Amino acid sequence: MTGERDDTPLVEMRDMQLAFGGLRAVDHVTVDLHAGEVVGVLGHNGAGKSCLMKLLSGAMTPDGGEIFVNGKKVVINSPRDARDHNIETIYQTLALADNLDAAANLFLGRELVTPMGLVDDDAMEAETRRIMARLNPNFTDFTKPVSAMSGGQRQSVAIARAVYFNAKILIMDEPTAALGPYETRMVMDLIDSLRKQGLGIFLIDHDIHQVKEICDRAHVMKNGKLVGTVNVADVTEDDLLGMIILGKQPGAAAA
Repeated sequence: MTGERDDTPLVEMRDMQLAFGGLRAVDHVTVDLHAGEVVGVLGHNGAGKSCLMKLLSGAMTPDGGEIFVNGKKVVINSPRDARDHNIETIYQTLALADNLDAAANLFLGRELVTPMGLVDDDAMEAETRRIMARLNPNFTDFTKPVSAMSGGQRQSVAIARAVYFNAKILIMDEPTAALGPYETRMVMDLIDSLRKQGLGIFLIDHDIHQVKEICDRAHVMKNGKLVGTVNVADVTEDDLLGMIILGKQPGAAAA
């Protein structure tokens, strides 16, 4: 897992609040993330974990709280604001253009051009090959449209796009949902590679086995509140399930 690290979090969300009418979706929640760390964000549907991450991604605007990146207070009111602070989100839907290949998707809306102002397909493919060699050396389908790719390969393209444009903080929303064992392994290896390269990753997930395998820590939410934060190596899968289902800390007596 992680080694020694700077005490300043890569990102810290303090006392975050979000309400829809009388429903407190995020109720005074404080979480953080360090460079080179994968932190699970866990909870049942409706626990508030996705809403919390949407406050960081700029998809939702908080009613209260503060966000710090590298110790500096920032304001995030839109996905563009988040990207300006090197925060990228990879949703389950991936937001890829199915009819285009990996390079065209990587540079979609940010195409490289020649001195004559024409789209430079060769340069984009070369850059895509370079970043894929770093992220997923087994990726070879550079000319296929992404619609013809496997789920793991599509995840590789989405991750490569985020990393190429200098993401330092990744929010990943159940990246292995609906993938088979081989594809899941590919994505898990990708996440581990990104951690080793110093990125910080918030991983929204339901799979306790995967959380135990890949995450350094876990923030667990229930009913909009933070149940607690644990070092994953120090707790069992049953401990995590108890936090998710019962809302109790590991070792706490049953009510």
